[in-house]
Amino acid sequence: MELSQKQAGPGSGSPLPAPSRTPTPAWAAADDSVAASTGGLQAYYYDLCMEKSQEIKPFILQILQEVDEEIEKGSVGITLNIAGNSRSLSGERVTGEDFWILCRVLKNNSYINGLDVRYNLLSDVGAYYAAKLLQKQHNLIYLNLMFNDIGPDGGELIAKALHKNRTLKHLRMTGNKIENKGGMFFAAMLQINSSLDKLDLGDCDLGMQSVIAFATVLTQNQTIKGLNLNRPILYGEQEESTVHLSHMLKENQCLTELHMCKHDIKNCGMKQLCDALYLNRSLQYLDVSCNKITQDGMKCLADVLKSNTTLEVIDLSFNRMENAGANYLSDALASHNRTLKALSVVSNNIEGKGLVALSQSMETNPTLSHIYIWGNKFDGATCVAYSDLIHTGRLKPDNTDVEPFVVDGHVYLAEVSNGLKRHYYWTPGYGEGCSPSSNAGFSLVPVGQHL
Repeated sequence: MELSQKQAGPGSGSPLPAPSRTPTPAWAAADDSVAASTGGLQAYYYDLCMEKSQEIKPFILQILQEVDEEIEKGSVGITLNIAGNSRSLSGERVTGEDFWILCRVLKNNSYINGLDVRYNLLSDVGAYYAAKLLQKQHNLIYLNLMFNDIGPDGGELIAKALHKNRTLKHLRMTGNKIENKGGMFFAAMLQINSSLDKLDLGDCDLGMQSVIAFATVLTQNQTIKGLNLNRPILYGEQEESTVHLSHMLKENQCLTELHMCKHDIKNCGMKQLCDALYLNRSLQYLDVSCNKITQDGMKCLADVLKSNTTLEVIDLSFNRMENAGANYLSDALASHNRTLKALSVVSNNIEGKGLVALSQSMETNPTLSHIYIWGNKFDGATCVAYSDLIHTGRLKPDNTDVEPFVVDGHVYLAEVSNGLKRHYYWTPGYGEGCSPSSNAGFSLVPVGQHL
């Protein structure tokens, strides 16, 4: 169960003045001198703030009150959601000092097993307390720290805390610039930690050295199932990172989800990956979106799909397969492959003939249920082909990113908000935040708790 923010309401008057001093690691190491109040988490938070002369944040009080109410109802497995990009916070953000108090509140709580503090201002100060929380809170299975201004030093603290942690299953560090130094500590952590299921280090400014380190470690680690290494900072044209990750896939038979978005993969690198996929028997979700793969790379992938029986989701968005690449894939899907469930070819410079070929492959392939085509060059035949797939029931409206409509007797396609990972960076302020139609990749291949 997930609790999200609501307006602080009448209790959101002027908060107590913030002190001029900031907490130091010595404070966190001290024994708690305030016992958990019988009034619940809200009262405990208030008492701690008063004792430590910290500013009381009304929005945190409100959220903790909601948690108390759920606990009174008997709810367990609660995710505490204090995402800083929520419209209900009205610009409020959790700082490192606020997080220090929150960690004290949550340390011994058995009802909360998830914590989402994305898009706040924790910095390395908050990372220190997050590391302490991972050492002391033995019920936490999901921790989302994405985009919190955590640097290499903070990344080191969190990675070292995971050496002894045996409960956390899913960690999101997305967007924190831990750089090559922090990445090396996380790679070293995977040599020791045997409980983490999913690790997201996308947009963390990882360097070539740390990417290679992950590839090396994962030839031995046989427990982690999902890894996101999106957008590392790479130099050179040799595609070294792709070569090393390909070698890893030949050896690793546990990893089921791998994200390699913005790795500057070209056709040569794609061939290396495909050679590895012939030997791999575990990978179900492959994300190579936002690279430089053209029709030759797609031919290699199509050849793999003729014999591969494990891949279920492939994200090829924002490459350049064009009609030739689409034809290679459609031939493999129509005649051979019967395991792929979802394919995204968004913005691949595909014209009508290639898009129609993909639609025709769905007529003979009973397994392929999700296809995403927006951003290509639609013609009349394309619009009619996908309209027919939808109207006959072969393609469900929730399983594609286009919707047909008719004007003056002509069929056109409009974009709809469906995709493999539409809400990877954000969730909508209204409606269902993590619907299967918007995050189909994670629904089809569920690895770890939450996104």
